Amino acid sequence: MKLNPGATKKIYFASDFHLGIPSPEKSRERELKIIRWLDECKKDAHAIFLVGDLFDFWFEYKTTIPKGFSRFQGKLAEIADAGIELHVFTGNHDLWMFGYFEQEFNAKVYTDSVELDINGTSVLVGHGDGLGPGDKGYKFLKKVFTNNFFQWCFHWLHPNVGIGLANFWSGRSRAQANNTEQRFLGEEEWLWAYCKEQEKEKHRDYYIFGHRHLPLDLEVGDKSKYINLGEWLSSYTYAVYAEGQIELKTFEG
Repeated sequence: MKLNPGATKKIYFASDFHLGIPSPEKSRERELKIIRWLDECKKDAHAIFLVGDLFDFWFEYKTTIPKGFSRFQGKLAEIADAGIELHVFTGNHDLWMFGYFEQEFNAKVYTDSVELDINGTSVLVGHGDGLGPGDKGYKFLKKVFTNNFFQWCFHWLHPNVGIGLANFWSGRSRAQANNTEQRFLGEEEWLWAYCKEQEKEKHRDYYIFGHRHLPLDLEVGDKSKYINLGEWLSSYTYAVYAEGQIELKTFEG
């Protein structure tokens, strides 16, 4: 995908908002902070990439979506109406997007990593779940969660039941992953290892992923970088492209 933002425009990347946890009050507070960030982006954005796990759980029934997050969705509509490109990636917590974001916000939705060419700067961007070595249990579960038959079965559950089950599962998943999400694994960082393997096959200037909940800016070879976008539960980090460079930043607003 080619993007040509021009000399005065920027491209923004963020992931792992996890709206919905740990409580309605904390989620609303975070939602309002995200909206303030989006207002800042809107001033000079050519495109905004939201790179997965925007919600702690999201499933689109045919005529129903999860309750809440109306302010966030309203801001996305405002951004789309302003003519800013909106790109949304599914994450492991919000795999089940089936057209709502395309219809309501004119967003392009991706289920896999995407190659970007930004004025000649090459970027591979994606959520990052299921990539790299290890994590075989989740890789198997992802195949189940993305299977059309199992999705069809789930959609016949009443939303009160389906969303309740999903929220319970999501809480268990967070509890199990908490220890590894909060610490840097050095050479065992699987997304960093994945970037190194990819770089051997094809050069990219930047690899941008979420999922790990750790803001990282690491070298991949001599002329490439791996940037992990971190999360918005505590770090409030994002990346921005401007004038051929991509930098990891923290939103203080």
